[in-house]
Amino acid sequence: MRFLDEYRDREAVLKLAGAIRAKATRPWTIMEICGGQTHSIMRFGLDRLLPDDVRLVHGPGCPVCVTPLAVIDQAVAIAAEEGVIFCTFGDMLRVPGSGGDLYQVKAEGGDVRIVYSPLDAVELAKANPEREVVFFAIGFETTAPANAMAVYRAKREGVTNFSVVASHVLVPPAIEALLSAPDNQVQAFLAAGHVCTVMGIDEYPPLAERYRVPIVVTGFEPVDLLAGVLAAVTQLEEGRHEAENCYARSVKAEGNVHAREMLREVFTVVPQAWRGLGEIAKSGLALAPAYQAHDAVQRFAHLFEDHVPAPEDPACISGQIMRGVAKPDDCPEFGRRCTPQRPIGAPMVSNEGACAAYFRYRGPVEEQLNP
Repeated sequence: MRFLDEYRDREAVLKLAGAIRAKATRPWTIMEICGGQTHSIMRFGLDRLLPDDVRLVHGPGCPVCVTPLAVIDQAVAIAAEEGVIFCTFGDMLRVPGSGGDLYQVKAEGGDVRIVYSPLDAVELAKANPEREVVFFAIGFETTAPANAMAVYRAKREGVTNFSVVASHVLVPPAIEALLSAPDNQVQAFLAAGHVCTVMGIDEYPPLAERYRVPIVVTGFEPVDLLAGVLAAVTQLEEGRHEAENCYARSVKAEGNVHAREMLREVFTVVPQAWRGLGEIAKSGLALAPAYQAHDAVQRFAHLFEDHVPAPEDPACISGQIMRGVAKPDDCPEFGRRCTPQRPIGAPMVSNEGACAAYFRYRGPVEEQLNP
């Protein structure tokens, strides 16, 4: 596979790592904002190729990890309701709520189904008009357009028994919240290439200028990531703070115009609670008034009117990890009481969670890169 091999080429990776070592003269802390990037960094051991003074920390770029406990509880309550077909992506099944998770609901007889597209859930609703079909619509700007399209189609086709639990979050407000925090340690960001493929990069230059931090858009393969780190270190060493696109093969300045139009049609920007981070202004997407008939939280509001979510497990430090002030192996419960089989926090559950990445990968880079 040419394009995969090209961006995993061992010599290219080692050359980029050497260039970073040659460029860095001072300590720098860089955050990759995307959980997919975190897993690539861990899988290929890229952090081990960097000089000691260039430190990578891991941001809140896992949509499963930042979905609030209250939303998980709402999903669990709806999924357990008789007559409901609850559709979700597989990585949401084990995310712990206050009193259980979707996997437990399924084990106890709830009709919880894994789907591979939100449009699959619309088709299920059309095929089962006597039942309520609910889709768990979470994610960043990457997944939001497809979820918006599902709601748009359901409304246009009169599929009244389809609704969504919507918990979408937006990256730029999260970056601003991290930079505004008093304990912020991040001096540059690697921005998620798939988010920018949808949204473009026009939101990043004002942030880079306001907070005087480089924001480098990059992809997910070893060459992509180290090229992004090199660009960030170069800017930091030269005293520059710009939004830079190092993923031009996928990201255009304007993004995906049609996807952005669909988002504007179906959603409206709202304040959003982030698990581990608290509420962030203008960081979420809720259904616009014209589409609120497909809001499952409103449709099933009677199930959780008086519900108060339980507090997070006090032993979980996921909030610190997602702010970049701690790493997964700083947690005393990591790999002990908290494992992918028995997680106490969402970052150990998700395929994009930083804790799951640390648990799964810590092999030498030579075993992963092309010979």
